[in-house]
Amino acid sequence: MKQSLKLASLTCAITLALAGCSQSTVFNSTANPQVTQTQSVKNYDAGTFFDTTSITGNSFSSTGDKILVSSDESGIYSLYEVDAKTGGKTRLTNFEDSTYPVRYFPNDDRVLFTKDSGGNERYHVYVREADGTMTDLTPGDETRASFAGFTNDGSQFFITSNKRDAKFMDLYRVDSKTYAVTPIYQNTLGLNVGAISPDGRYIALSKSNTNKDSDTFILDTFKKSLKPQLISKHDTPAQYSPETFSVDSNYLYYSTDAKGEFSQVWRYDLATGEHSAALKDDWDVSFIYFSKSGRYQVSGVNADASTKVTVIDTQTGKEIAMPTLPAGNLRSVNFSNDEKTMAFYLNSDTSPSNLFVWQVGSNQAKQLTNTLSKEINQNDLVESTIVRFKSFDGLEIPGVLYKPKQASSTNKVPALIWVHGGPGGQSRTGYSAMQQHLVNHGYAIFAVNNRGSSGYGKTFFHLDDKKHGTDDLQDIVFGKQHLQGLDWVDADRIGIMGGSYGGFMTAAALAFEPEEFKVGINIFGVTNWVRTLNSIPPWWESFKKSLYDEMGDPETDGERHRAISPLFHAKNITKPLMVIQGANDPRVLQVESDELVAAVKANGVPVEYVLFDDEGHGFSKKENRIAASNAYLNFLDTYLK
Repeated sequence: MKQSLKLASLTCAITLALAGCSQSTVFNSTANPQVTQTQSVKNYDAGTFFDTTSITGNSFSSTGDKILVSSDESGIYSLYEVDAKTGGKTRLTNFEDSTYPVRYFPNDDRVLFTKDSGGNERYHVYVREADGTMTDLTPGDETRASFAGFTNDGSQFFITSNKRDAKFMDLYRVDSKTYAVTPIYQNTLGLNVGAISPDGRYIALSKSNTNKDSDTFILDTFKKSLKPQLISKHDTPAQYSPETFSVDSNYLYYSTDAKGEFSQVWRYDLATGEHSAALKDDWDVSFIYFSKSGRYQVSGVNADASTKVTVIDTQTGKEIAMPTLPAGNLRSVNFSNDEKTMAFYLNSDTSPSNLFVWQVGSNQAKQLTNTLSKEINQNDLVESTIVRFKSFDGLEIPGVLYKPKQASSTNKVPALIWVHGGPGGQSRTGYSAMQQHLVNHGYAIFAVNNRGSSGYGKTFFHLDDKKHGTDDLQDIVFGKQHLQGLDWVDADRIGIMGGSYGGFMTAAALAFEPEEFKVGINIFGVTNWVRTLNSIPPWWESFKKSLYDEMGDPETDGERHRAISPLFHAKNITKPLMVIQGANDPRVLQVESDELVAAVKANGVPVEYVLFDDEGHGFSKKENRIAASNAYLNFLDTYLK
């Protein structure tokens, strides 16, 4: 549910196409989509679009000659070493489940990585030895664990785990040689580890108080009391979240929206207790971190659904001059230990992420990967446009619009409203094989960032609190009306689809606005909030209060939850429905989709149900993404086109 970008980053990597939370960094064209001329375009099938490789991670080996990534070129995400000079890849893992990179050990070629089992979201931390031996450092069927950082000398690293109490993540120190585990902090207060200082002394913790308010604490492990110290005293509700420590361990950098509509980064002096502004913008500052010596500062700003990355040379205070690069913007910037080489990705609407390396200061960067299918002509793909429209109450709503190249005033095309995950997610620019597949086959997509979406200020973010399925749904309806006003859209053929929270909105639209949309595709969507809010995973305990502030407490708001749950109003659904579900989903239980499908079938309405036995809340396997995309297109061709 609503979480900070940092806490949700791994989930985004797994459910990129589902939740609409891509961290791509390309900026949109400002051209008017209504004046583009019709163009001929070659159509590609889903298999070709997903022949595209998804790749993530860019940790340098200690010597800087290799880069650790996770790629789905085999069909699932597996670890690979990429030669930093040639781009040659060596596969490191071969599990049935996807594996995701953490990093190399600082002083040798051992690797840390994570994986769950069948999409159950109980991630464990593993080590792969240089000889290929692999060990689960956090065993246990019910255990959920994550990596929290190395000390600056690499002799120790930190993990969090809920093995003591399923509800809370405790902090442990692990010896890098023996893997001996030592408890550091027993979390009985529902705090979350946000950052650990490079010297291992200070731990920055956060606590979610409400969905508008959180605190940041410092725990000094040199003190016997091990009592977290509050450093974010404030009188009015505001979010405070740790980001990173300075490389000398003297300062904590944290984000806060206490100073205005958007998140800024501030700096806390651990010796004096003084706070000072570090970085602000006209949008949310999404992240900040430093290279190993602190020579380079990397930061990102969520600028109108795209992330603008800036790299500063802290010795000069100036932005580094990058060489000429292909279209797209930077993301996931990382430096080698000697800071002479920079690795990064470029991503755009028409190009999936590609890994580059650059010898800092040189005139040319080297592209190590070519992730777009060789069968696809990039000119056949579509760049998005940022569009805004007025909703029912005059509020301006933004969205990301994809216009098929076949579309014109004389060749009107069907359209889809896409609703992102969350609540509190954001549809963003950047490559999506699923969306480009549908656009390529003549379906316009309008990814509406309804009220409650992140990225547009805290006031906008909270406008949907306890109003889900009502005000935010009206934003979606008015987004549909905006599409109907475009002379290249067939006003009578508009559907709705979305994943997770967007799946709920899809089912809600069909149940509560039955005449608005011709079809709906519900992907891993909540349909029974009563059950969902009473069956959340135990590890959500630390932000359960925030979730209840957002959605309502099931003990006191059960009547409203029932009123907004599509399952209890399925008799109203009269338009064709597709439901996608993962059997191992710990968030949206399979029974929800089973019951919705049965209820809508009882209406005599066409329903197509696609159940994946080996997925959870999202897709981790390429063959399943292909199967789902083929199902979307066949369903839409049958009932919308």
